[in-house]
Amino acid sequence: MKNWAANLTYSSARVERPRTLAELAGIVAGEPRVRALGSRHSFCDVADTKGVHVQLDLLDDGRASLEVDPSTGVASVRAGLRYGEVAADLHAQGRALAAMASLPHISVAGAVATGTHGSGDGTRSLAGDVVGLELMTASGETLTLRRGDADFPGSVVALGALGVVTRVELATAPTFDVRQDVFTGLPWDALIENLDAVLGSAYSVSVFTSWFEPDVRMVWCKSRVADGAGVAPSLPVDLGATPATQPMHPLPDVAAVACTEQGGVPGPWFERLPHFRLDFTPSLGEELQSEYLLPRTAGPDAVRAVRALGDRLGPLLLTSEIRTIAGDDLWLSTTPEDSLALHFTWKQDWPAVRAVLPELEAALLPLGARPHWGKLFTVPVTALRGLYPRFDDFAELAERLDPTGKFRGGYVETLLAE
Repeated sequence: MKNWAANLTYSSARVERPRTLAELAGIVAGEPRVRALGSRHSFCDVADTKGVHVQLDLLDDGRASLEVDPSTGVASVRAGLRYGEVAADLHAQGRALAAMASLPHISVAGAVATGTHGSGDGTRSLAGDVVGLELMTASGETLTLRRGDADFPGSVVALGALGVVTRVELATAPTFDVRQDVFTGLPWDALIENLDAVLGSAYSVSVFTSWFEPDVRMVWCKSRVADGAGVAPSLPVDLGATPATQPMHPLPDVAAVACTEQGGVPGPWFERLPHFRLDFTPSLGEELQSEYLLPRTAGPDAVRAVRALGDRLGPLLLTSEIRTIAGDDLWLSTTPEDSLALHFTWKQDWPAVRAVLPELEAALLPLGARPHWGKLFTVPVTALRGLYPRFDDFAELAERLDPTGKFRGGYVETLLAE
């Protein structure tokens, strides 16, 4: 079995899709090595195992797949659901999530465990809005953790190392509408000199580039609509950009049929905040991805540093994206403070990408960069551990909940090795 991008073949002996908690408990308690596997959108082996993979898309825990507490607005959802499915159900009940990732196709538990995020100065990663989770531990017993518990900050972005998450509790807000406007041709100097202003010019902003072109390729602005229509952001135009005259895809010369609606047409949050529609496959998966998250204050220097590597990176890139995320307090979060995300979608040429990543990392790590857990990087494990002040606490938590290493495998095995 391969991951979505087909660049990784998993090493598990078999894949199980339990239908009940009792069936899942039997697998977890009875197997020496087990790992949960979500929608397989990780590009590295962070979810791999030589034992048994369990997928939770068919799991019925005896409760509704999504339950909203009317007094708090907290939504309890089955961990194997995809975010697009959760979002549509929430909207139908008058609730919304603060953020969505580019792809609504990813599973809730997998996205949370790897620190996956959307975009916006005021929105945290998807994990940042988790307020509780239910976890099946190595013995097959269920452990419930909620915000305020001592172990909670170490248990959310946990890379599957603590057990199999079966249910996640998410903070929600009243539903809202969003319009999406796209601008092209923003000059590089205007972006760098006004980076914070551009990235804060709408509720969610994404800047797409290949780094070596004379201008920024596109700026996607997703604005909350309060009056039924809303107004397009003016800053990109003021700085020299031009409103797009047709729907755009993040990749050049690709039809935008799979993208969420643009052109300033208001629509529900879950049909605008992702870049892609749930009912379409956004691409064939023939790509590789890397991402580095840096302190927001390092943003201009980071953009200049990558821009200086444009001639090296550009020929290998399909596209690259710049976004912002608000900070959180989770131990293995890649966004412990307000952060800038630099995302790279590469052509599927791993030898060439692997050769250039050390150069990119040498430019970004001194600025405080942390690689996304589910994407491709070459940072040595010893250096990576040092990027997380609470790493030793996380390792102790993993040892306490999983003393035999049942849930270790792939990159997690290397990360937690003595």
